[in-house]
Amino acid sequence: MVRVVVAMIVPLLTGCGERGPERAYVVPDALCGRAVDGDALASFLPGGREFAVKGKSSSGTEGCQVVVDGKLIVTTAQIWAEAGRTTAFTGARQSIGALDEAAEGGRFVYSGKEAFGKTRGCVDAEYQQELYTVIQADGSKRRDADAMKRLILSFTEAVEESAACTAGAL
Repeated sequence: MVRVVVAMIVPLLTGCGERGPERAYVVPDALCGRAVDGDALASFLPGGREFAVKGKSSSGTEGCQVVVDGKLIVTTAQIWAEAGRTTAFTGARQSIGALDEAAEGGRFVYSGKEAFGKTRGCVDAEYQQELYTVIQADGSKRRDADAMKRLILSFTEAVEESAACTAGAL
């Protein structure tokens, strides 16, 4: 009887730690030239062979796409938006799901797959706009609100220290 129970449990336990194929690439600690928490980013990246970061910008936004083996996994963006708005307001317009977590009095809103942040001191007085940050991991199968929070905090801090903060909306 004991052998039957052990025989049934062992396959269940061995499957618990499986995370899929190994990573044949190095997880970066920067995206779009902005430092990020590499461990937090790794939480969303699958195993695979080829890793690429592609810039994607348009009027008023600058961002990157993280692609693993040809599949879009994570996107980042810096968005100039009307001054005086909240991160929740800005996030609601761009969100791909519910943003059920907040940090620093609502300066950051996030979920297990996306996050929005409001920079401090990044203001374009001429156009009355403020700079917001976005990270979305819609292409990832993994969900981790704590990792997403660490990722948006590090990304937003790096944006605040960049020339984009003082350059203003283009």
